[in-house]
Amino acid sequence: MRTAYTSDQIRAAELALMAKLPEGTLMGRAAAGLAAVCAGLLTGVRGRVYGSHVVLLVGSGDNGGDALYAGARLARRGARVVAVLAGSRVHEGGLAALRAVGGRATDLRVPILEQARELIGDADLVVDGLVGIGGSGALREPYATLAGLTAQASGLVVAVDVPSGVDASTGEVDGAAVRAQATVTFGAYKNGLLIDPGARFAGAVEFVDIGLGPYLPDPDVAAPTDEDVADLLPRPGAESDKYRRGVVGIAAGSDRYTGAAVLAVGGAVRAGAGMVRFVSSAEPVRLVRARWPEAVTTIIADPLGADPIEEVGRVQAWVLGPGLGTGAEAHAVARAVLSAQVPVLVDADGLTLIARDRGLLRRDGPTLITPHAGELSRLLGVPRERIEARRLEHVRRAAAELGVTVLLKGSTTLVAEEDRPVRVNTTGTPWLATGGTGDVLAGIAGALLAGGLSCYDAASGAAYVHGLAARLAVRGDPAGRGDPAGRGDPAGRGDAAGRAEAPIAALDVAQALPEALRAL
Repeated sequence: MRTAYTSDQIRAAELALMAKLPEGTLMGRAAAGLAAVCAGLLTGVRGRVYGSHVVLLVGSGDNGGDALYAGARLARRGARVVAVLAGSRVHEGGLAALRAVGGRATDLRVPILEQARELIGDADLVVDGLVGIGGSGALREPYATLAGLTAQASGLVVAVDVPSGVDASTGEVDGAAVRAQATVTFGAYKNGLLIDPGARFAGAVEFVDIGLGPYLPDPDVAAPTDEDVADLLPRPGAESDKYRRGVVGIAAGSDRYTGAAVLAVGGAVRAGAGMVRFVSSAEPVRLVRARWPEAVTTIIADPLGADPIEEVGRVQAWVLGPGLGTGAEAHAVARAVLSAQVPVLVDADGLTLIARDRGLLRRDGPTLITPHAGELSRLLGVPRERIEARRLEHVRRAAAELGVTVLLKGSTTLVAEEDRPVRVNTTGTPWLATGGTGDVLAGIAGALLAGGLSCYDAASGAAYVHGLAARLAVRGDPAGRGDPAGRGDPAGRGDAAGRAEAPIAALDVAQALPEALRAL
C-alpha cells in the first residue's frame, strides 16, 4: 500500500527525525535524490548532463534550498545552471554551493521577469523550487507569474516535493500552478500528488527515501498496489461451488435504458461472480439473456406490489440502479432491495432515488454508493464544481453524513469510509470517460461484495481491476502502474513496446476483465 500524508503529518515527522541528525542532513539527502532524478531525465532526453541548460526557480523556503543544492550537483557534472531567486530571502548555503561550482543566480527582487521568460523558454530542464508543502491558497507574485511561464518551457519541468500552487494536503489548486512532467517527492507521498486536480499537475511522481518512515503516523490516504489488490481478491478453492463463490443480485435496466443492464451484468459475470441473478422488466431481461446466458433472470411481474423482488431467490449482495429509472416503480424496487440485510451497491438512477428519499438509506446492511461528482452534488447539496475542486473533502463528508462507504468516480477515483484512510485508485485511462463504464464498475464491485469483501475493500478492488481492464482494452497491456499517480514516463519516451492507445467502449472493459485479473 502506498501511503500518503498531510503537510502537517510530514512536517512533524521531519522535525522528529531532524532532532536526531546533524543539521542539514535531510536537505542533503533530498538534494542528492533530486539531482539523481534530474540527471536521469536529462540523460534520457539529451543523452548526457554535460552542456545541458538548467534553470532553478528558487523560493524562500527549504524547497529553494533543495533546488540550489541539487543544481550544484548538476553543475559539477557540466550542466549550465542558472538560479532565478524569486523569494524575499534565499538559502545562503545552497546559493554558495551553486556559485562555488560555477552556477549563476539572477535576482527577481529586481524587475527582470522578461529575462526569466527567456531563461525558462530555452531551458532543457526547469526545476520548480518555489513553494513547498507548506503552501496553500493562490500563489502570490512573482511566483504566480513564474508558474505560468513554466508552461512555455521547451524542456522538462520537474517539481521539488510538490508542484508550486498545489495544496500538498488536499490536491486543491487555487489559481496558477506549475504543471510538471515529474515531481520528486521526499520521505513520503503527499495527498495532493495522488488526488486531482493536484495529481494532474504532478506528472510522474519519483519517490526519494530520506528516512522518515519510522516517524510517520497512520496514513491519511492510501493507494493500493497490485499486490494489495491481489491479496484482496477472492479465489475459488477445491470445495467451492457457485453459491460459495458469491451470488450477486442486480436490479438494473428499464425499457428505456437497456444497455446499462447488459453492462452491469457483464461486469459481474466477467469479474468472477459465482452466480448473477438479474431482475428487471421484460426487455432488459430479454437482452441480458441473449448476451449473458449465464445469468439467472427474473421479470418483475408487479413493480408496485408488496415485494417486487420476492421471486429472485437468495443473494449475498445487490447492485441497484444502473438504468433503473426514477419513477414510482423504480422507487418501489429500490425500497425492496434496500430492505434486505445483505450489502447493497447503489449506482446511477439508484443515487437519484436516494437523493430524493434519504430514508432509503436507513437500513441495517452495509451500503456502498458509487457517484460521480454530479450525483454527489445532488446528495450533498453542493455545486459540482466545488466537489471536483475539493474531492478529498467531499468524499469524506459524504461518508460521514450518509453513513455509507463512498466510491467517488472521476479523474481520480476515491473510496471513503468513516474513520479509515481514503483510498485512491491509481489505475485507469482517460478513455474510461465514456458511457457505460460505470455500469461495468458496479457489476465488478457487486461480484466482490457477494464474494465476501467489505464495502471498503470491494470498492477499492473493483476500481483497481476496472482501471487495469481499461488499460488492457486501449493498449493491450496494463502498463503505467509503476507510477503511483499513473502518469507514465516523464521523459515522453512512451511505451517500450510501441503500443498506441485506441478508443474503447464499455463492453471492451468487461471483456478485458479476465486478463486484468490474470495480470494480478
